[in-house]
Amino acid sequence: MFAYFTDPAKIVRWMGTDATLDPRPGGICRININGTVMLGTFVKVDPHRRILLTWGWEQQLFSVPPQSTEIEITFTPDDEGTLVRLTHRRLPNTAAAAFHQAGWEHYLQRLAVAAAGGQPSSDSWQDPEVPMAKVRAALAKDAG
Repeated sequence: MFAYFTDPAKIVRWMGTDATLDPRPGGICRININGTVMLGTFVKVDPHRRILLTWGWEQQLFSVPPQSTEIEITFTPDDEGTLVRLTHRRLPNTAAAAFHQAGWEHYLQRLAVAAAGGQPSSDSWQDPEVPMAKVRAALAKDAG
């Protein structure tokens, strides 16, 4: 499961269209998520146990500039596989928190499919008719 957060080829199976990842303290974490670029830095990397990284938007959307928030991902072995716990901290307001919660719920579902060996369906957040795509566009407009 760890590789789905540290290997560019694996992360784009469930989130984004391209990624540059250097999973070591101080290394870059840059993911193009359907035209909006997330820019962060790996802070701590404990292989197969924990990742701590900064997170923000290169375009400074959603009142979340690059590297301004923090994500902690822990991996716990489970009888059925691996339990992944993701905590996103330091979001600046409720709108940003709601957007990121919806995003993580969406993308973690896609991760579950990819990690189980499946192929996630096309990313609905790319479709302008999908409600979350409209929320994303509205937040981007408000932030611009």
